[in-house]
Amino acid sequence: MSKRPLKARREPAEPPGAEVVPVASPEVSRSSLPWLLLLLAGSGCAALIYEIVWFQLLQLVIGASAVSLGLLLAAYMGGLCLGSALLPRWISKRQHPLRIYAFLELGIGAFGIVALFGVPLIGRLYVLGATTGLFGLVLRGAVAAVCLLPPTILMGGSLPAISRWLETTPKGISWMGLLYSANVAGAVFGCLLAGFYLLRVHDMAFATYAAAAVNLAVGLLALALAGRSRHTPALETEDRARPAPRATGAAFIYAAIAISGLTALGAEVVWTRLLSLLLGATVYTFSIILAVFLIGLWAGSSVGSWIAGRVSDARLPLAACQILLALAIAWTAFSLAYLLPYWPVDPWLSTNPIFNFDLDVTRCLRTILPATFLWGASFPLALAAAARRGEDPAQLTGEVYAANTAGSIAGALLFSLIFIPSIGTRASQQWLIWLALAGGALAVAPVLVELPRVTYKYAGALAGALAVTGVLAWTVAEVPWQAIAYGRRVTPILRGLSLSAEAQPLFVGEGINSSVVITDRGDQRFFYVSGKSEASTGILDMRLQRLMGHLPALVHSAPHSVLVVGFGAGVTAGSFVPYPEVQSINICELEPIIPPASDQYFGKENNHVLRDGRTRIIYDDARHYILTAPDKFDVITTDPIHPWVKGTSTLYSKEYYELVKAHLNPGGVVAQWLPLYESDLETVKTELATFFSVFPKGTVWSNYLDGDGYDLVLLAQPDPRPINVDALRQRLEQPAYAAVTASLADARFNSAADLLATYAGRASDLQPFIAGVETSSDLNMRLQYLAGIGLNSVLGPQVYREILSYRRFPQDLLIGTGSEFDAIQEAIGRPHRSF
Repeated sequence: MSKRPLKARREPAEPPGAEVVPVASPEVSRSSLPWLLLLLAGSGCAALIYEIVWFQLLQLVIGASAVSLGLLLAAYMGGLCLGSALLPRWISKRQHPLRIYAFLELGIGAFGIVALFGVPLIGRLYVLGATTGLFGLVLRGAVAAVCLLPPTILMGGSLPAISRWLETTPKGISWMGLLYSANVAGAVFGCLLAGFYLLRVHDMAFATYAAAAVNLAVGLLALALAGRSRHTPALETEDRARPAPRATGAAFIYAAIAISGLTALGAEVVWTRLLSLLLGATVYTFSIILAVFLIGLWAGSSVGSWIAGRVSDARLPLAACQILLALAIAWTAFSLAYLLPYWPVDPWLSTNPIFNFDLDVTRCLRTILPATFLWGASFPLALAAAARRGEDPAQLTGEVYAANTAGSIAGALLFSLIFIPSIGTRASQQWLIWLALAGGALAVAPVLVELPRVTYKYAGALAGALAVTGVLAWTVAEVPWQAIAYGRRVTPILRGLSLSAEAQPLFVGEGINSSVVITDRGDQRFFYVSGKSEASTGILDMRLQRLMGHLPALVHSAPHSVLVVGFGAGVTAGSFVPYPEVQSINICELEPIIPPASDQYFGKENNHVLRDGRTRIIYDDARHYILTAPDKFDVITTDPIHPWVKGTSTLYSKEYYELVKAHLNPGGVVAQWLPLYESDLETVKTELATFFSVFPKGTVWSNYLDGDGYDLVLLAQPDPRPINVDALRQRLEQPAYAAVTASLADARFNSAADLLATYAGRASDLQPFIAGVETSSDLNMRLQYLAGIGLNSVLGPQVYREILSYRRFPQDLLIGTGSEFDAIQEAIGRPHRSF
């Protein structure tokens, strides 16, 4: 096969006195270059699948808090940075670039399979030494590094390795940019494939095998291409003796592309937080946001690669991209504050998820695509701006990629852990605008030094850009508090078409993990977390919150230690305060701004549980705390975020319930919230089947009042005992229980009969209802994908009626005599009122 080396139409001028180092050019045929694009696309596809799978696997070990996610991201991107920077120095130029690339891909696939089985083993070792404080964070970081650094170092080296097959000429650098673009295009496909098919239909094991198969195919194809092509390397001794010359002001270019990475990942953190409010924080929303972000990078890098091969000085277009980013970031901020919340479409108009996905993609494209396009264009332009003819292309690509990735790590950590919780999303976006201008100034600085006669012209342009940037930063507005409170349902409220439009905000806060709003509407207060209503002083919400506390506390004969998962408004945790036997109330909460705010505005309803001497707050992911804590409890009550929210399925999985079961004292009781609203039949069946697979004698209790309601409570004991109605009545009549009785009465539970009449069924009776239903596990995370599809469902009442159709009076569960027992029998046997 004939080979034709790529030739540049024009070469960049060498700086005066620079010594040109002769480097043997790889022989590249035009027909082989499309194959290289295919290789990089496959690599990007597999990498995104791995990223999603590995993050979910490791969150099961070190938790899903913002700090844990930051450690995971730092380890993942740190590996990419190290690989891209070190591979050109470690790997000899004598080696065939395609062969090296093939071995890297095969190694990534092998590590992918190892991680699938190795992470659970490392997790068991981690649990043995897990602790709190600084050492605990170091240990989490060590686990993330051990699991992620080996494969990601190989990933980071793949682009530099294949870049050595090209030349550092304008045409060659243009192809390097296109290889990067192909890699990003593959990442788009991998993101959508994993988010909408592999993990929805299958599980993490299947997704891992699919990614490893892609690595294998890419590796074999690269080996085949290496066998059919000749590589003529430069002499290694000559390379060491006479290093390639560096471009003038290359340090400024590296700084500019690092700032570009910083603003890109910082913006992704901020915009994902805000877009997930407006679109709904499902796994599909996060996949759409990431895919649109990557689409912009792909389109921008493609155009940037074309420009890089046709300009004599890429520093100016690179600077232009960074300065235009200030305008693009301001556009996104404007869209998030003034356009998307007022978008005249109510997602409840259609229960078809395809309609809403289409709407979400459209809104994401018009909101974030301009900025992501400019970030994508910056990378190939930075390659061209930093390059010199005769330079090792692998070293050039590796250093630029490492600088960009290092900036990305800094941006993600700074904005997620420091900027958003300390100054908020509005000020964070203002910082992004100023940083973009700084990146542009760094990119153009060497030009001002080299060409003093045009300094005033460019300096004047920068001064104008500075003034415009100041105006743009000043115009950035806060996202309406209604968007934080009502999320995807905000449009009718902002347009005054809902009673919620009359609400007044009492508290608005943006924390490290969540955004929180507390409102007042007439005689009721409402508590919202990241666009979802989580609690209120309304009677149905109060009944649920009190039921989650009082039901397990009264089923247990004398609870001493309690674990409450999720603080919320504090009412569930506060329900344990009146019990004289309770000695410790442990509350696991992810977001630190929630308990103080709830104490201020729901203190009466939650008995000021935060100030109670028996209360201990653990600020951690509940799954991680239960996994690592040695303590056992008499009652564990879980009131988590809705199951359609990304990441919360770990609090509804079979493995989670097994952890809970293992942390119960003898006679212990577990309670679990199960929402029927914003949920469909298949989702509810999966929740029930999963709970009953661990607690085969579990029971279901209803929060419905006079036919109105929207959720259930699941209750179970590893060694269930009958509930004696007479003993329970006598217990509530004791003077020491006067406060308990008053708390129940506030939620219209005026007697033991009222409380126990909420019984709605049990596992044995519901077996025909859940027959053949697959359970949700840590590996398949089935629930969050099912729940995300059924988010717009309005079938709650219908599902409840179907559950009640299996209800029979539990003769061996509820025992007693007298009028109260008769009242319970009558209530449970009475036909339920129609909806």
